[in-house]
Amino acid sequence: MSKYILGVTSCPVGIAHTYMAASNLEKCAKKRGLEIKIETQGATGVENEITREDIKRADAVIVASDVRIKNGERFADLPTLTVGVSEAIKDADGIIDELLEALE
Repeated sequence: MSKYILGVTSCPVGIAHTYMAASNLEKCAKKRGLEIKIETQGATGVENEITREDIKRADAVIVASDVRIKNGERFADLPTLTVGVSEAIKDADGIIDELLEALE
């Protein structure tokens, strides 16, 4: 059965790095047959917002951020891997690997 992973990306400026991290995590997860939804918290606000239904279905969360994310407490009951936004840009595969290992 495929895993459903949630993610939140955010950087201090909220422009390029927020979206690059989201894109890389999405590509790597989909390449492995995982379902993923990434919420971006950028300069234009929250986009692709994670819903209560998403949280109920989710197996885990990746937070790729260099700033405090909005509403982080909603993930309190889910396994969460927190990394810097630049790590998600440079090594999204490694992050997905680490998350999957932790879920085994």
